Amino acid sequence: MAQAQKGDKVKIDYTGTLEDGTVFDSTLESDECEHDECDTDECDDGDCGCGCESGPMELTIGSGEFFPQIEEALVGMAPGEKKSVTITAGDAFGDYDETKVFTVPRSDVPADLNPEIGDQLVLANEEDEEIGVTVTGISEDSITFDANHPLAGEDLTFQLELIEIL
Repeated sequence: MAQAQKGDKVKIDYTGTLEDGTVFDSTLESDECEHDECDTDECDDGDCGCGCESGPMELTIGSGEFFPQIEEALVGMAPGEKKSVTITAGDAFGDYDETKVFTVPRSDVPADLNPEIGDQLVLANEEDEEIGVTVTGISEDSITFDANHPLAGEDLTFQLELIEIL
């Protein structure tokens, strides 16, 4: 049976989990989508970005389309073969950095912005550079933002299955 090599275009299924077993991403079909955005007509085409798309992923091994460790693990696999790969936090989305957590006075925030804890926003600094943040704290006088990637500090484990070499 053929084995995948660097440069091959392949189709894979995967499920990514955290150390506690929480699934953070998967190509496998799910019965439920937990995102409100997925109830819109935009999700009919699978390009809504809500994270509920499913179906095998196509990638070219060695092209940098996915984590390098995943692409390397695919080399030598045959269709139908399964493998588990763990990527440490430092090699995934980085270690959690406390210096990326900051608090802004409410007076510096647009009056029409009424975030809730967990909201993900894009802020612009004085140089108009955009930064993705998660709202982690709200008080009467201030809002606390976390600019770390939501998966920063997490080791990621992927259960892979090579579906097909295209």
